[in-house]
Amino acid sequence: MSDDKKTVFFTGGAGWIGLKTVPMLLDKGYKVRIFDNMFRGDRDAANKLAETGLVDIVDQDVRYGGAVHNAMKGCSFVIHAAADSVNRSQAAPYESMDINVVGSHNVFAAAADHGVERVVFCSSASVYGDPEKLPMHEDDTLRPITPYCITKRSSEDILAYYGRRSGLSWNALRFFNVYGPGQKLTAYYTSVINHFVARIKNGESPIIDGKGEQSMDFIHVHDVARGIVAAMESEQDKLAINLGTGIDTTVADLAHILIKAVGADVEPIFNPRDVIVSRRAADITRAKEVLNWEPTIKVEDGMTELILSGN
Repeated sequence: MSDDKKTVFFTGGAGWIGLKTVPMLLDKGYKVRIFDNMFRGDRDAANKLAETGLVDIVDQDVRYGGAVHNAMKGCSFVIHAAADSVNRSQAAPYESMDINVVGSHNVFAAAADHGVERVVFCSSASVYGDPEKLPMHEDDTLRPITPYCITKRSSEDILAYYGRRSGLSWNALRFFNVYGPGQKLTAYYTSVINHFVARIKNGESPIIDGKGEQSMDFIHVHDVARGIVAAMESEQDKLAINLGTGIDTTVADLAHILIKAVGADVEPIFNPRDVIVSRRAADITRAKEVLNWEPTIKVEDGMTELILSGN
């Protein structure tokens, strides 16, 4: 490894988003130290990146503060993506709080101790809860609902504390509904995509609860990875920043996009039942102004790519 390259400490770097981001960091001349317990990480993919000689892998857990502190030595930047999932946060809230809150505190405290140049925290648009209006702006009231959402908001607050106490430079990225090739079928927000695709490819109609009016802001994982790198290098800091498209795609629209992409001769089936109609759309003005970032992949194009790639 070249000594003149700065090292990025990347928790959860062997996860789906991490593995899309690490190659971008390497292309920009950084070394990367992946810190991941491999519970959901892809060990084989991480090992392949390590073959470049520019990536180290530390097989450890963010819940162990000493391990985090020791592994972060010599690193200039921190990207904190390690987290328990939405589904598990409700099934096992004690463990989820431990991973997402204690783990985050360990990472941020170590970053402050080591005096790193910047921390990028992978937060979530779920911190908003059910929005009162669209698009959702970073200064809107936060009303997180599930343990996962609550831990993301708490982590943002902890990060801001170290920013005040230690002068730690940080940006927190609130991801909207991230999708793209390689995503696991169990992914909470976008499992609807995978289930629709599976049915459509089998010649079956996608089944939609209610009228399909509930919407999401689907952002491609490639654009999210670009946003992470931009937040690490941005001149401005200590900001929460939305990463989305600003477009709310309804579930009914999504079904039609996927049907068209597959080229199937089916129509959605609407299952009459009362559903809570939640809508999501990001105000991405801050991302454009602060990060010089905007999405490059349209939902229709990204979903079509997802179909053609076979995920």
